[in-house]
Amino acid sequence: MKPYIANLINAILLITLGIWGYFGSQTPSFTALIPVFAGTLLLVLTPWFKKGNKVVAHVVVVLTFILLIALFKPLTGAIGRNDYAAVIRVCIMILLTLFALGIFIKSFIEARRN
Repeated sequence: MKPYIANLINAILLITLGIWGYFGSQTPSFTALIPVFAGTLLLVLTPWFKKGNKVVAHVVVVLTFILLIALFKPLTGAIGRNDYAAVIRVCIMILLTLFALGIFIKSFIEARRN
């Protein structure tokens, strides 16, 4: 899979699941929109990422990594509330973000070899 496609899929799912989490909550918190904002930024950066802009590629990787780390706090909160729908949503976001990060790292390794 090409890195920009992994980024595009990750961004769209972050936006979708983040909006679902915000509006699906009985007590919505503004922090639930962080994946939406991050996904939107990743979506905006996708055209430059596709063109091979190295600075944008590094920004996308760093933002994705920070988001991966940041998603563990909502996961622990959802587990603590026994909110299984939120646990599933956040786990999907974590797994997809981890997958995208893996694709990015694999792409960087292949580029380095060439």
